[in-house]
Amino acid sequence: MRKWVVLAVISPVLLVAQSKRKQRAALEKEDAQIVANLQKYVQYLADDKLEGRRTGTKGELLAGEYIVAQYKQLGLLPAGSNGYIQEFEINEGKQILDNSFLKLDGKLLELNEDYIPLAFSKGGSIKSAPSMAMNESGMPWFKDVKDVLEDNKTNPHFDIEAFIKREVANAAAKKATALFLYNSSVLVDNIQFNKNDTSAITPIPVIYFTKEGVKKYLYDHTASINIELELGFINKTRKAHNIIGLIDNKAANTVILGAHYDHLGFGEDKNALDTGHIIHNGADDNASGTAALMELARLLKIKSPINNNYLIMHFSGEELGLLGSKYWLENPTLKINANYMINMDMVGRYDTAKKLTIGGYGTSPEWGITIPAAASGFVYKIDSAGSGPSDHASFYRKDIPVLFLFTGSHSDYHKSTDDWDKINYKGQKDIVRLVYKTIELTDAKGKLVFTKTAEQQMGRGARFTVSLGVIPDYGFSGTGMRIDGVSAGKIAEKTGLQAGDILLQLGSYKFVDVNSYMQTLAKFKKGDKTILLYKRGNEEKQVEIEF
Repeated sequence: MRKWVVLAVISPVLLVAQSKRKQRAALEKEDAQIVANLQKYVQYLADDKLEGRRTGTKGELLAGEYIVAQYKQLGLLPAGSNGYIQEFEINEGKQILDNSFLKLDGKLLELNEDYIPLAFSKGGSIKSAPSMAMNESGMPWFKDVKDVLEDNKTNPHFDIEAFIKREVANAAAKKATALFLYNSSVLVDNIQFNKNDTSAITPIPVIYFTKEGVKKYLYDHTASINIELELGFINKTRKAHNIIGLIDNKAANTVILGAHYDHLGFGEDKNALDTGHIIHNGADDNASGTAALMELARLLKIKSPINNNYLIMHFSGEELGLLGSKYWLENPTLKINANYMINMDMVGRYDTAKKLTIGGYGTSPEWGITIPAAASGFVYKIDSAGSGPSDHASFYRKDIPVLFLFTGSHSDYHKSTDDWDKINYKGQKDIVRLVYKTIELTDAKGKLVFTKTAEQQMGRGARFTVSLGVIPDYGFSGTGMRIDGVSAGKIAEKTGLQAGDILLQLGSYKFVDVNSYMQTLAKFKKGDKTILLYKRGNEEKQVEIEF
């Protein structure tokens, strides 16, 4: 009798233990599947045959086709403007043709380092031997802008571009075949290539020699120089593609889950941190986030919390300035009531020593409740800011709560060494689980409250000693640097700058785009005072600032 009593007591305990073992085995099997899928996705996306997934290239299309094929197999609803795809155009502006060159006395000059063709210049071919000191008919002319800069150094209305165009017209009228400009003074001349220039083309080529070019090639002003010039331009655009799928639970609100899938290609856009025409596979940046999103979509398609719909968004153009996410927000492919957005960018290098960064923590009071529970087991740090160097910033600026998952920068960032074998796939799996858990924990909370936070300024790789506290609009195709947002408490907000203002000049330095704006910032240090010139609507304004 006693034997049966013991068995009756032990049997339920054994059943519970057996059930737990089965659950653990099932979870381990599912985890192994997630890890295997993540590695498979990253290996494909970071393969050399995709040539670095540069925006608007064959490699980007191959990556997009691969993602779409997975979603078709899963049965995700297409939510682009054409199936799963939303195509958008990137205007690269005016570009100098690859076969352009300039030789002086048989020596090949370096474009941008030694010389800069101006964007309103006529193209063409020249082969002649002019004297720098003489302006002869049928020959190129040389013009030092030193005198006009000195004459106008106190004239705030002096326009160097208008002056150059008058000089070109005069030279062309006297049968000059080209105008070569240089500056022998120490004054800032603001002569630069403006890819967004749409003014009339000059009747002859116009070339500017940099300080380095003058030093190396124009040191003897009495000499005759053998010149060979080949110059051509093209206005370039390319087509980029967002990929969008939907899990429709017929809910009132929609959670947006995003990751960019573009990368640097061969470094053609000058955003790589190493040199040479090398494939940048971007395994961590951002094949890792792309793969994590694909796997998250699979898990949600199998079983999703039912009180939200899920919009799965793979953005292109992120590396060029969040272009894909901004384009979708300005041209949404479907109407949704957005609840919140979670963005995964560079989630492949989790290391407890560096910690997982969870950004956007301050964009909703709900995150302070949910994240400690969802991220239990992680070594992590929080960043309250809703903006930052990835696509969640576009949604934050539309007053949508966001989260940003990021495992940290590293020595392979924006280099050709960012390869698939360096990814921590188990850590990546845990991040997928974290996001899924976050979705589960917020499912019954309804639409989350949005909170404004301080803005970050530049990208992950930017280093400046001063800042205005503005977010650049990288998609702006006019002259200047248009503001997309301003940071609370920073110079821009204190001086009354606002989104949509176009910054034109800091002190003596004019800028024509985001790159030249950043180059200008690097010329200032904390404590410097200067005048900022900007445009609001059709009115030019100026304000004194101190960094």
